[in-house]
Amino acid sequence: MHLRSAAKNLRKSLKRREWNRNKRSVAKTHGKRVLAAVATGDVAKAKGELAIAMKKIDKAAKARAIHPNAASRRKSALSRAVATLEKKGAAPARS
Repeated sequence: MHLRSAAKNLRKSLKRREWNRNKRSVAKTHGKRVLAAVATGDVAKAKGELAIAMKKIDKAAKARAIHPNAASRRKSALSRAVATLEKKGAAPARS
C-alpha cells in the first residue's frame, strides 16, 4: 500500500464484507428453516419460522447486505410455500 488511507480503506472493506456475509448467512439460514418446516408438514412451526425469517431478511435488506428486490422475492417465495402448506393442511379437515 502506498497510502495510509488505502490501508485503512482495505481494513474497513474487509470488516464490512464480513458483516454483510454474516447478515446474508443468517437470512439464508432462517429461510432454510422455514422450508424445512414446510417439508415436514408442520404448519405451526413453519409460521413461526416464517415470522423470524421475514425479520432477518428485512434487516439484511435494510443494511444493503442483500438487494431489496431480492429480499422481496425471498419473502414472497417463503410466504407462498407456507400458504400452500396451510391449504393442504386445511383441505382434509373439511372432508
